[in-house]
Amino acid sequence: MIVIITGASKGLGRAMALQYAAAGFTLIVCARGAKALYDFVEEVQTKYPDAIVKAKPVDMSIKEEVVGFAGWALQFGTPDILINNAGMFLPGSIGNEEEGTLEAMINTNLYSAYHLTRALLPSMIANKSGHIFNICSIASLQAYSNGGSYSISKFALLGFSKNLREELKPNGIKVTAVLPGAAYTDSWSGSGVDPKRIMEADDVSKMVFAASQLSSQAVVEDIILRPQLGDL
Repeated sequence: MIVIITGASKGLGRAMALQYAAAGFTLIVCARGAKALYDFVEEVQTKYPDAIVKAKPVDMSIKEEVVGFAGWALQFGTPDILINNAGMFLPGSIGNEEEGTLEAMINTNLYSAYHLTRALLPSMIANKSGHIFNICSIASLQAYSNGGSYSISKFALLGFSKNLREELKPNGIKVTAVLPGAAYTDSWSGSGVDPKRIMEADDVSKMVFAASQLSSQAVVEDIILRPQLGDL
């Protein structure tokens, strides 16, 4: 079984990759930073010596690199699971954020998933099976202060997920939108937030993995996870 995970070297991507490695999946992963990516590959292979991991540095905000990654990944076989996780967050308000913020958010948070999915779909459709997870955000449901273009891009990713799900139903391919609230990753270290106040990255990875293990007749359309005490 093959799983492709973008943005896999840290945060939720890292947690999900470790979850699937532990289950014996072949990992095909990418991240923008080469050193962090290959350090992660070494970590996986140390923890799981039998794990098969293929890694390629990719800037997912650049269409040509995304399409190139898809072609490279397909040489290892058609993915059974695709997790569109690559993303970035720039805080700000629509009225005063820096020029180009929306474009940067859309390129990384929406177009990356759009172009990669389109490049892989012919092979997945030919197999009449597969499961696509799009890592959205709780910001896909509710605008919040200082969310700005990030929220716009995540709303768009949820819309993409809903349309894709309807289109792929006849092809036996599932689509799940994952909408997590705050989960403790490297981006929260040094923030002063108590790790016990927010979720663990593994909370998200466990839910994604569980959703991917259902029968072919069932699909979890949306996964909404929040800290037990509510959003920050």
